[in-house]
Amino acid sequence: MKFLEQIINRAKANKKTIVLPESTDIRTVTAASMVQKQGIADVVLIGNENEIKKLAGNLDLSGVKIVDHLNSKKLAEYADTFYEMRKAKGMTPEQALETMKNPLYFGVMMVKKGEADGMVAGAINSTSNTLRPALQILKTAPGTKLVSAFFVMVVPDCEYGHNGTFIFADSGLVENPNADELSEIAITSAKTFKLLVEADPVVAMLSYSTYGSAKSELTEKVIAATKLAKEKAPHLLIDGELQGDAALVESVGKSKAPGSPVAGHANVLIFPDLNCGNIAYKLVQRLAKAEAYGPITQGIAKPVNDLSRGCTAEDIVGVVAITSVQAQAQE
Repeated sequence: MKFLEQIINRAKANKKTIVLPESTDIRTVTAASMVQKQGIADVVLIGNENEIKKLAGNLDLSGVKIVDHLNSKKLAEYADTFYEMRKAKGMTPEQALETMKNPLYFGVMMVKKGEADGMVAGAINSTSNTLRPALQILKTAPGTKLVSAFFVMVVPDCEYGHNGTFIFADSGLVENPNADELSEIAITSAKTFKLLVEADPVVAMLSYSTYGSAKSELTEKVIAATKLAKEKAPHLLIDGELQGDAALVESVGKSKAPGSPVAGHANVLIFPDLNCGNIAYKLVQRLAKAEAYGPITQGIAKPVNDLSRGCTAEDIVGVVAITSVQAQAQE
C-alpha cells in the first residue's frame, strides 16, 4: 500500500478535527469537501458562511463546520487569552482583538483551546505567516527545543531507504542550523519517521565528506552534530558525517565508512542547511518523479502544517491526513 493510502486509513481510524482557515481559496474549500466526504477528518472552515458557499458552488459541504470568526462568541475570549500570553511583550488588549480577527490566529487558538486538533494553511499565506501564530500560541512540544520542517519523499521503483520512502530534513524552515540545532533536527526527524512510516529510522548526517575524507568548517559542524545526537539519543541509529552515496548505497557505504551501522541503509537524511535540503528534495521530486509530502512541521506542541502556495486540493487532503496522524500521536 502506498504511503499516503496508509496515512489516510490511519486518519480515518481515529478521526481528528482539522481547521482550514484559508476559506477564500477554492482549493481549500474543495479539499474540505473531499476530506469530509472521504471521512478522513472533521473539517472546520473559518470565514463568512455565505461567501464560502458562494465560492463552493456545487461542492458538497455537508458536515463541514463553518465558523464565522468575526462574529463568533469566542472572539473576545480568544483575544483575552492571547493578550494574557503576550502582554509581557507589549501586547495591548486592542492589538490582541485585532490579531484574533486574522483567521490564521483564530484557527491556531481553536487548536490551543482543544476545539480542533490541528491546522493546515499556506495555500495563500507565506510559511512565516502560517507558522508565526503557532509558535506564539502553541509553542514547542515538551522535550523539543526546535521547530523544524521535513518532506516525506516516496521514490518509485527505488531499492534504497524504506522501500523508497525517506524523510528529508530540514528542507523547509531552519536556514542554517548550528551543531546543536542540527542534532535536534536529526532526533525529531527520527521520531517522525517512526510515527509516519511505521518503520525503524536509520539517520544519516549528510556532508560532502565521509568519515573525515575532507576537513573544513562545514564538515566540522556535521561531525559535532552527529556526536551530540548520539549522546542525546543513544538508542537511535545515527551516523555521520556521510556523503549521499555512502548513506544510501551498501557497497559504497562499506568502502567509505566500514563498520558504520547507518552507511548504505539510511532512510532519514539530515542536511547541513536549508540550501542543501531544499535543493535535494526538489531534484529528487523532479528527476526521480518522487512524491513529495511537505513541508510538514515537527516540534510544535500541536500540529500546524504549512502548504506550498503551488499546492492542489489533493495536496491539501494529503497534508490534512498527515496532520491528523500527528494529532493522534499527541493524544
